[in-house]
Amino acid sequence: MRLQVEPTQWMPTDIKLHQLSKILEISFNNGETFQLPCEYLRVFTPSAEALGHAPGQEILQIGKENVNISDIKAIGNYAIAPTFTDGHNTGIYSWDLLYKLGSEYKMLWADYLQELNNAGHTRQVPLATQVKQ
Repeated sequence: MRLQVEPTQWMPTDIKLHQLSKILEISFNNGETFQLPCEYLRVFTPSAEALGHAPGQEILQIGKENVNISDIKAIGNYAIAPTFTDGHNTGIYSWDLLYKLGSEYKMLWADYLQELNNAGHTRQVPLATQVKQ
């Protein structure tokens, strides 16, 4: 899903990957801390393979419920490039994008779920949250 990202003055002060809970926790220098699910980050990848090269070429990301992050590389002093367990590693997440994804999480996640529904897809329950019998 293509997002309009405005520049901010906020820089991360701490980034922690919680692999068991599949959460990337990122704190910014304005005191905000966001806990972003790996699935959420994966479906909002800024890579051209998901966004295309122009508006209208976006590919809805489906089946990412159980994805995790296996590695994170720093990109200069402005971004990170996570490697996801589904092999995806071409998204560069700028600080501005990560701040937007954190500050607008509820709205963006609801929009994604609506897009899934509109396309006739149903999000599966992630394996870690399924009740074992």
